Amino acid sequence: MRAGVRWVEDVWGRRVVGVHRLAGGWTSTVLRVTADDGERAVLRLMTKEPWRRHGAELVRREATVQKRLETTPIPAPRSIAVDLTGEDAGAPAHLMSWLPGRLCLTSAADDVLERLARLLAGIHELGAGDERPREYQSWAPPGKRVVPPWARQAGLWERAFEVLEQAPPAYVGTFLHRDFHLGNVLWSQGRVSGVVDWVETSWGPADLDVAHAATGTAMLHGPEAAARFVAACRRPADEGRYWQIMDIVGFLPDPAKVVQPWRDAGLDIGDDLARRRLEERLGQVLDGRTAKLDRRTSNG
Repeated sequence: MRAGVRWVEDVWGRRVVGVHRLAGGWTSTVLRVTADDGERAVLRLMTKEPWRRHGAELVRREATVQKRLETTPIPAPRSIAVDLTGEDAGAPAHLMSWLPGRLCLTSAADDVLERLARLLAGIHELGAGDERPREYQSWAPPGKRVVPPWARQAGLWERAFEVLEQAPPAYVGTFLHRDFHLGNVLWSQGRVSGVVDWVETSWGPADLDVAHAATGTAMLHGPEAAARFVAACRRPADEGRYWQIMDIVGFLPDPAKVVQPWRDAGLDIGDDLARRRLEERLGQVLDGRTAKLDRRTSNG
């Protein structure tokens, strides 16, 4: 990381006096750097495989999107500098502005989910801009469609795989964060102060962003909280069923990979609990219980 810090000092024009590793990510190393004048910034280093192999494109995409967001109401970091090849920083690197705030992973209260839903709707209202994001990629390719050994209800997964064998529903494309969830939203004094991690930004169905946030909420707080989030998004749950299933299957073969960053952030969530909640969420979607909750909510 020494090379990364030296690169930061060169492109930032400041002497770095403090480096703090930020918890929560599992695709890259993210550091908060503090300069001798008190200014702070965030350094992303694509040090982990397989993301390092694609690091140039990932950091380029994030920097491009952040520049696009500078003129919007979305509170995103500002891109400062990139090293696409990692020749100077030691790995593909992106230096960006630091945003105040903390993660809010411990609450799925209605007001939190409502704010999250409004924030996501604002992201979806963004146009393509001068450079339209790439088309979305499915994270549930056929190779992942294998019943996991930890499954308690193998039939649920087999039903899910059958759904994904069908062609995706028609949709109107929109701007997607593509990795939107509570772990990428900062809060300060009860308000959202930042949305981070824009490396997967894409163009595709809004329901895919809703689905990803719902799946994360399910593993953090249970499927009932996920259903309340979908209801807060004011999107017909039945229409988003395919995308919900696609997102859930995308966490196979094991959602344990996303749990450790949550534990690093102070939450007590075991691998088995995350697996059980993921499967319960799948059952909820397949059985249409999300839609029923949506109707109850809309009827007051």
